Amino acid sequence: MTPMTHTPPPDPTRVEYTRIYPDAQGESHFDTVVVEQSLATAAPPAPQFWVSAPGPASKYLFYSFGPGWTGDLHPAPARQFLALIRGAVEVETSDGAVMRFGPGDLILLEDTSGKGHRSRNVGDDYLTFFVVPAPAT
Repeated sequence: MTPMTHTPPPDPTRVEYTRIYPDAQGESHFDTVVVEQSLATAAPPAPQFWVSAPGPASKYLFYSFGPGWTGDLHPAPARQFLALIRGAVEVETSDGAVMRFGPGDLILLEDTSGKGHRSRNVGDDYLTFFVVPAPAT
């Protein structure tokens, strides 16, 4: 009999996402951001659920990139969250670090100045993001 492995449940008190930001010299880098959540009664009569503090947002977009699409070094067009819905993307910051993201991953692009980043659709299908512009507060 094969032993079963158990994946630990997610920690509902926190959400993590990857941030891409420029430094003072214009080089872009990756960072991990943790958002704390707390139990709240936010939609009565539904039971309590985990909620973070609100952030500004007023619109949304979808971005889709075909197989083989590559965006050479470029800054982000706006400070924005990208939630990957479909496909696989490889992102390289100008400092040479590379990360691969898949469905369910969340990225905050803040490198609206400086050298920016490279993006590559590394899958055989379309790459689709749900995008929410997030002006700095």
